[in-house]
Amino acid sequence: MKVVIQRVSEASVTVEGQKTADIKKGLLVLVGIEEADTQEDIDWLSGKIIKMRIFGDENDVMNCSVQDIDGEIIVVSQFTLHASTKKGNRPSYIKAAKPEFAIPMYENFVKTLEKEFGKKIQTGIFGADMKVNLLNDGPVTILIDSKNKE
Repeated sequence: MKVVIQRVSEASVTVEGQKTADIKKGLLVLVGIEEADTQEDIDWLSGKIIKMRIFGDENDVMNCSVQDIDGEIIVVSQFTLHASTKKGNRPSYIKAAKPEFAIPMYENFVKTLEKEFGKKIQTGIFGADMKVNLLNDGPVTILIDSKNKE
């Protein structure tokens, strides 16, 4: 499972002209799921995301988590995070999980995040053509691959 975590001043997701998510200060999390992902990956990533200290404290040092600042979170599914660009110029998405596996994993990821976070997580719509709008704060962007726990 791969995630891109972006610290945002605001973010929203629109599908077919309708906003499905809209937050102020918090995190926009893009998540890509592969067939090898398990509940262990979900649990590990959820803990990392919720506890990651990437928000400024009173001295503007990155010492606070999204929980500490009472922020919000949007999660958006993005299979293109598993793009392989090894051959040619057209990315291959062979490593991205098929919807029958990815949808339940995505839903479980959101539920696990909500449980850890203690409040509702906003989302896009799995598989939809989404327009994601964000104001990256910093910018702060973190890439995490649960298969590469460094």
